[in-house]
Amino acid sequence: MIDPVLLRENPDVIKLSQRARGASESLVDEALHADSVRREAITEYETLRAEQNAFGKTVAQAAPEQKKALVAEAQDLAARVREANQRVSEAETAFTTLVRGIDNPVIEGVPSGGEENFVTLREYGEHPDFDFVPRDHLELGELLGAIDMPRGTKVSGSRFYFLRGIGARLEIALMNLGLDRALEAGFIPLITPTLVKPEVMDGTGFLGEHASEVYRLRDDDLYLTGTSEVALAGYHSDEILDLADGPLRYAGWSTCYRKEAGSYGKDTRGIIRVHQFNKLEMFVYTTPDQAEAEHDRLVAWQEGMLQDLGLSYRVIDVAAGDLGSSAARKFDIEAWIPTQGAYRELTSTSNCTTFQSRRLGTRFRAEGGKTTPVATLNGTLATTRWLVALLETHQRADGSVVVPDALRPYLGGRELMTPEN
Repeated sequence: MIDPVLLRENPDVIKLSQRARGASESLVDEALHADSVRREAITEYETLRAEQNAFGKTVAQAAPEQKKALVAEAQDLAARVREANQRVSEAETAFTTLVRGIDNPVIEGVPSGGEENFVTLREYGEHPDFDFVPRDHLELGELLGAIDMPRGTKVSGSRFYFLRGIGARLEIALMNLGLDRALEAGFIPLITPTLVKPEVMDGTGFLGEHASEVYRLRDDDLYLTGTSEVALAGYHSDEILDLADGPLRYAGWSTCYRKEAGSYGKDTRGIIRVHQFNKLEMFVYTTPDQAEAEHDRLVAWQEGMLQDLGLSYRVIDVAAGDLGSSAARKFDIEAWIPTQGAYRELTSTSNCTTFQSRRLGTRFRAEGGKTTPVATLNGTLATTRWLVALLETHQRADGSVVVPDALRPYLGGRELMTPEN
């Protein structure tokens, strides 16, 4: 949720953000009007409450013969107070509904526009140059006995798969490498729940425009998470955090579930866009003034992983219209996929400023003892999709795949993955 004070004092800033996102600017005016109505209702209620309290003392001190008439007045005043309180409740609901529909104001410098309007910040590494026709990740995975899509489809339907043999080991190795890097950077590891309550899912902003991608268990009123970011954001909901010694950093390991609604016909081959995958997610609670610096640190840790895995990639500044409601800025890292001749997203790292913490009630105690919303950030440190880039980048003509040096200790020193037959 956006800062109501910012809405009241600098509505043009929010309108500018809405314009950059391609979202409704009139919603800002509607929210401003609703805020005015809400504040008027609160003032009226408080005035009547003060009058009621004062009148109560008058009744208590009145002579017995006067009390009967005064009690009738008191009852009338009590009814007016109840009516005023109801108007406050209705005004609060109307305001909250409107203001929760406004996306997080983007940070200055975020490019305007939609998915295609990103800005490339930097590129790293040379694209692989093969003297043979490269195989795609699924053909390689089948040769290695690492990926079994037909049986995944047989058991669970389209966009499901089995990782088997070296494929299962490779993913676990990748996740463990990420976990070790997270521990070195001071992250606390957590294995998170993958089912969360509606208020937690909504608090992170995933029940807005991305609601169609979320699996829901209606009988239990729970949601399957598409990232451990959701559970990690809820971990400290309704708490006051101590950030005196710096940010709180968590690394959440979980299985993730996404419907991939609206993506039919896209990336249907292989494991690029699937319904279930594993992910190690970085999540940070910090003070708002440190959020942008922390954002850069998260990206640096991601780049360190990708460089040590020998992948060619680019870092992009995602355009405002492609951010999602909770992110004020997002940096994606996209790896080069040889058989597609294109970069494909491997990581997303978002600075959500205080948007999620306002919805979830997560605060810290600032100087002077005042509590204020924390800033939250999240970013991928390892996930199943990375296997696509690893297999295709490090393949050889005979279908074998070289294991990057950084992963070898996690695979018993293995240097090469070879076809089963």
